[in-house]
Amino acid sequence: MKVSVDLDTCDGNGVCMSICHEVFEVAEDGLHVLQDEPGEEFRQQLKGAEVSCPTQAITVRD
Repeated sequence: MKVSVDLDTCDGNGVCMSICHEVFEVAEDGLHVLQDEPGEEFRQQLKGAEVSCPTQAITVRD
């Protein structure tokens, strides 16, 4: 599974981090993807972050 974030679209609101803090971190300097190829155990959380992102900046692919 691969996670990508369109940093031009991301507004740093932190919704993704609240859903899956193991993969996403929002800091003063913007969003950081802590794991761009996370384990299968995060699939449900990542899909939730993808659909919950208000700017639709997150993509999760198999």
